[in-house]
Parts: sequence; C-alpha cells; structure tokens
Amino acid sequence: MNDSSWGAPPSGAGPSGRPGHPAHPGHFGYRSTPEQGFSSPLRAEVAQAPAGYMHEDAEASQTRRMPIVPDAPGGDQDDRDGRAAGRPFGGPAPGGRPEPRTGPGAEPAAPTPRGRSSSRKRAGRDLRAAIGVGLGLGAVIIASLFVYKHVFVGVIVAAVVVGLWELTSRLAERKQISAPLVPLAVGGAAMVVVGYVRGAEGAWVATALTALAVLVWRMTQDPAQYLRDVTAGVFAAFYVPFLATFVAMMLAADDGPQRVLTFLLLTVVSDTGAYAVGWRFGRHKLAPRISPGKTREGLLGAVAFAMAAGALCMHFLIDGGTWWQGLLLGLAAAVSATLGDLGESMIKRDLGIKDMGTLLPGHGGIMDRLDSLLPTAPVVWLLLVVFVGAG
Repeated sequence: MNDSSWGAPPSGAGPSGRPGHPAHPGHFGYRSTPEQGFSSPLRAEVAQAPAGYMHEDAEASQTRRMPIVPDAPGGDQDDRDGRAAGRPFGGPAPGGRPEPRTGPGAEPAAPTPRGRSSSRKRAGRDLRAAIGVGLGLGAVIIASLFVYKHVFVGVIVAAVVVGLWELTSRLAERKQISAPLVPLAVGGAAMVVVGYVRGAEGAWVATALTALAVLVWRMTQDPAQYLRDVTAGVFAAFYVPFLATFVAMMLAADDGPQRVLTFLLLTVVSDTGAYAVGWRFGRHKLAPRISPGKTREGLLGAVAFAMAAGALCMHFLIDGGTWWQGLLLGLAAAVSATLGDLGESMIKRDLGIKDMGTLLPGHGGIMDRLDSLLPTAPVVWLLLVVFVGAG
C-alpha cells in the first residue's frame, strides 16, 4: 500500500477582497485583462509598508509592469491542469464556469474544507487507471484460481520475479547496493513451486539453497561491499519469495482456492476500511514519521472491516470454519497488513522514493501492491491450519 493524501487547505488563500488589502506577499497570483495592464500587489513605496500584509493604494496612478511569474514545480494542481488544457489564468473552464479571479478587488476565494478536494488530488493518483488496473488484476486472479488453480502458481511466480526486479533495481539506484537478481529470481521461483508441491519443509530447503546461491554468485565480482550486497540479497529472498510461498501452500490444500480468496479478501477489505474510515474520521496520526497519512482511526476501521469479512468468509467459504474464528482471523490479518504497509513505507523512506515502480498505472509497482499481502500470507496460512487443518 502506498501513503494516501486526503487533501489539505490550499496555500495562499488569495486577497481579502477589500481595496487596499491585496494578497499575502507569498501569493504570486498576477493577472492581466484587456482593460488593464499587469499590476503588482507590491506598493512602490515598499519601505513604508508595515510588517505582515503589504498595503497599496488601489487607485495608485503609477504602477510598474510586472511579468507573470511562472509557478514553481509542485504548485497548485488546478493551475497546472489549466495550463495543460490551454486555458489562461482566470479563464473559463471547459464546462463554461468561470474560474475565480485573483488580485486587488477580487472576491475572496471560498475555503476548501480539509479532505474535500478532488478525488485525484486526495489520493494523489489517477483513480480511473487505479480502478481499471485493480479490476483487471482481480479478473486474472479469480480466473486462475477457480478455472485451473495450478495456473495461479504461475501468477505468484510472475509477481515474485517482478517484485524482486523492482526491489533490487531501487536498491542499486538509490543505495548502490548490488543484490544479485539472477539467483534471486531463479531461487524465488523455485521456492514458490517447491512450496506448492512439497509444503513447508520443501520451502525451507529451497530458501536455504537460494541464500547460498546469492553468496556464491556475488563471489564472481569485486570483493568490495560483498557483505552489504549479500545481506541485501538474503533479505530480498526472505521478504518477497519466501513470504509469497505461503500463498502457494494455501493453494495446495483441497479447498485451496477458497483459502487464497479468503486471504486476498481480508487484506483488501482491511486496506479499504483503513482508507475509508481514516479519510472520514482520521484525526490522530498512527506513525507520523513513517507514514503521515495513516491514522489510529483508520487502523480501527481496518480491524472492524477485516473482522466482519473474516466472519463471513469462514462461515461461507471455509469448510469447518466458524464465525468466531473468522473474527480472530480478520483481526490478525488487519494487524499484519498494517505492519506490512508500514514496513514498506520505511523502506521507501530510506530509499527516498514514493513508489517501488511504475508498472501498474495508478498503483505504482508490483511491490506497492504486495506490501500488505506478503506479511499477511503466513499469518492467514497458520491460523487456517490451526482452525481447520492443512487440508
């Protein structure tokens, strides 16, 4: 999961609307009209201006012609969109509704309530693309799970290999850490397949062999930074393919598709509950230094949604399951999904990036979708084994 922004009050609220009281000095809202030339909100006699807001005579006959100052990168989204559409500042929008003017004598702009900006600004992503990609991925998962479940092993392998590529690429770009991709990709694929065929014992053996392959492969290069590179390689082998192997082991059960579907639903519903409740009621930050967008109220929403989904899934999807087991399963899944999301946020903050990749429009990379799924997989696998057996 990625950090979500729920909107913030726009910087530079605009002029007061009273003659003689233009905008704050930090506001660069210069405008021109056919009737009047360019006007500056700064008074020519700057030396006599009081501290705080600058004052000027609205009827001053001598004003300097000032150029339009371009917005700095990261400025107001609406202005950037207006320029991209070929509209001048203050011009009419495509729907015919004029945009508010700025400058001396203009009406004050209505304040934007916190968290009520456009959905694209609020989420910081292209929501249409995100929804489309999500529906496409869901269709692939459902089809591979219930038409021929062995195909889903290939889906897991593909996600693991791409995730390893994203992780090692970001480590190399941002930290100059050369974790060997070839043994990680080959070993990671083998870990998933062996886990599906041979269970937990086979997965442990494949993990150990993959770590050994990382050590040997790195020996063919310069010994400088050897320890750093192999440590990152072993971490990557544990973080991505080893945790994904638990999904393959869930799939190997007689009711494997139902178990995997339960696992996916719990994680997705947990993320959805955290976002919905956090956006509407979030006030208290959960971990501001790691992920400023997450709130304690959002965590409570994740737990409530996941527990409800767990009770329904255990009752309707899992043979021999009961609703109270679903409540415990949902609680554990919500906590592990949140910790997984925070864990990847720590990695991305250390690397100084927002997303691990750009493969999925509106979502980022594969690793940005696996952040909460990977740590939740062993938790759900273990609890299902305890509640209803290995299958």
